[in-house]
Amino acid sequence: MPQPIYVKKPQGRRAPPHAPSALAVALLTALAALPGATLAQEAAPVRPSGGTPPVAQTPPDDGKPGSAAIELQTVTVTARQGEERAVDVPFGLSVITGEELKGRRLQTVEEALKGTPGVTVNSWGGEPNSANILIRGTGSLNQVGMDDGSVVMIVDGVPMSMRHVSLGTLDVERLEVLKGPQGTLFGGNSQAGAINVITRKPTRVFEGHVRGEYGQDNQHLQEAVVSGPLSEQLSGRFAVRNSGFDHWIENAQDGKPLAKPTDLAFRGSLLWDIASGTSMLFSAERHESKRSPRLTMLRPYDDPPSQDFTPGIFDDNRKVVERYSAEINHDLRDSRITSITAYTSTDYDSVGGYDRRNSQALYGFPVEYLRKDSSDQKVVSQDLRWSSLPGASVFWVTGLHLSHSERAYDSLYFTGGNRYDRNYETDSYAAYGEVTYPLTNALKVTGGLRHSWDRKSYDATYFGAGTVEDNRKLDDDYTTGRMALSYAVTPHTNVYGALSHGYQSGGFSDDTTQVADSNPYKPSSSNAIEIGFKRESADRRFALSGALFLTKVKDDHLLGYDPATFSTSTINADTESKGAELEGTWRVGGGFELSGGLSYIDATITSDAIGVLGGDIDAGSRRPDVPRWSGSLAITHFTPLPEFMGLSSPVLSSRLSYQHMGTRPADAQNHFDLGAYRKVDMRIGVMLGNAEVYVYGDNLLDEQYDLFGYWAAPTVTQGAPARGRTLGVGAIYYF
Repeated sequence: MPQPIYVKKPQGRRAPPHAPSALAVALLTALAALPGATLAQEAAPVRPSGGTPPVAQTPPDDGKPGSAAIELQTVTVTARQGEERAVDVPFGLSVITGEELKGRRLQTVEEALKGTPGVTVNSWGGEPNSANILIRGTGSLNQVGMDDGSVVMIVDGVPMSMRHVSLGTLDVERLEVLKGPQGTLFGGNSQAGAINVITRKPTRVFEGHVRGEYGQDNQHLQEAVVSGPLSEQLSGRFAVRNSGFDHWIENAQDGKPLAKPTDLAFRGSLLWDIASGTSMLFSAERHESKRSPRLTMLRPYDDPPSQDFTPGIFDDNRKVVERYSAEINHDLRDSRITSITAYTSTDYDSVGGYDRRNSQALYGFPVEYLRKDSSDQKVVSQDLRWSSLPGASVFWVTGLHLSHSERAYDSLYFTGGNRYDRNYETDSYAAYGEVTYPLTNALKVTGGLRHSWDRKSYDATYFGAGTVEDNRKLDDDYTTGRMALSYAVTPHTNVYGALSHGYQSGGFSDDTTQVADSNPYKPSSSNAIEIGFKRESADRRFALSGALFLTKVKDDHLLGYDPATFSTSTINADTESKGAELEGTWRVGGGFELSGGLSYIDATITSDAIGVLGGDIDAGSRRPDVPRWSGSLAITHFTPLPEFMGLSSPVLSSRLSYQHMGTRPADAQNHFDLGAYRKVDMRIGVMLGNAEVYVYGDNLLDEQYDLFGYWAAPTVTQGAPARGRTLGVGAIYYF
């Protein structure tokens, strides 16, 4: 985002207020060109920091041209693991604030990413371990393992697999979407970008809220947050959320919902102000998802959509993610030392496969063809870094990162009884650093490097006609980095250019079933160039950012398959992605605010790939899941209401959002396209002192669009439909 942004480390103070997100350029230009257009003073509600309730803001003047302006609220970022203004960050960056997450009812990281310009998501209908994230058309063609991905997620400084984007947005302060290779500071598997998740920290004043929602399909949510001082030096925060719904897919056998997924998440944190300039933050969180089905349905879908499974087949599906971390910050005279020690664990069990209709279409007989996957993973990590202080004339950060991971991934095929037990162990070490140095008052140069060492091992037992042991090892070291120039055209406008080199580590597939195919897959590398700008108006009512980009990837990963032996492998192919994006926000006046984004991406596979699951691929094929055009536009409005029923100073808040997703190939072979769709959502609420009551509507046009697509045979295509239109009500009370 183009706002000037400063970072505030947790020191027992309230978080700053947040800025709205982006504006589609076409509407921006049109509105800006209107003759006589003015930015009138509005009576928009402003939420005080720390999560306290919205209050109406009275205009200090008559709102005529030349009167005082209401500024766009600032947000904070830690995009480069150090504290700096976002306008100085020399690459594309989108920020989704906590208030936007709440206002748009984005309950998971995955849902938030779907509306971000330049980001696309492929998933199996909300199944918590299936999402594949692409940024600017770059990402794994096929994820061949849980460790295989081109986007890394960081939660409060702790790296986590992008397979965890199903994590909830409970008490999240903001999401930062870092676009382009981020290998300098976040290592391998970030050649497309990174998702930086920052949760709210304990406060030195008592505050909190409770929230509840209920809607169609038995959608329900209960949430509570409390924060405040525990002693003169210790503050605490606790947040919990319980939610669930009846799945929108029916079971053809009993006419009931296919499953009733639920989510339960909580997070507790303690902030200890040890001394002036020294603090320690301890965080513990747990997120449990239950009964989420893995959807693979015949297309076209029934009306209503249904699958023919034994009722209750998904009742034991479960995923638990836990994180425990300790962050210590100590300020020296001119720098800061930060240590983040973390332990994360994942426990996953899921049944999925073909229902009777799929099996009938593919094999000629109606049986359930099911597989159960079980996985558990434990990761210990340590990051130690030394960085400049906020506002320093020279930004710099350097550090060391260590991690150890142990993971099991086991598969049991109910039909035939084959079983595959696989164990993976990874040790990673890295040294990194980045600096931005001012050559003149306006011109800055950035340089960053990271060198990583990966040591991986694979031990497996395959149970079929016999029992076979398999053992492999992989050693790899690689260097990633970037160089950039930025120039301050005016105090409010920056332009920049960046060259970046990314890397996606090699490893061992999760689908290996025999020794002949267990050789480690090749790593993937990328080179990217980006030219962009970040602009805000002097009165800070208007902000706009844009970029042109080109990314070339060598040896991207595809899942190979040999129908003669039923064996899987990893096939490599080169890709290229180029395009442009714009996003911004404009506080128009009269209580109105516009935000949105627009992106164009031309992503292609640039080399032939033979032996891929689904058929060979010809160079020039379009990349799957990536539309050429996508965009979003949101209109928010706040207006005071007359007093009624003894209620003083009520405020009406409204939000209407529109998202467009263009057609995109369903698979790498380009067998067929997934259709374009439009998604319209709304939320209307009345703020009454410390409370707000609201109604919401999702997918108001009731479009049945595809979450993913797959070509299974010449006459058989598969996919999963998104949820249709739903309505509901909610209420929130701040204290």
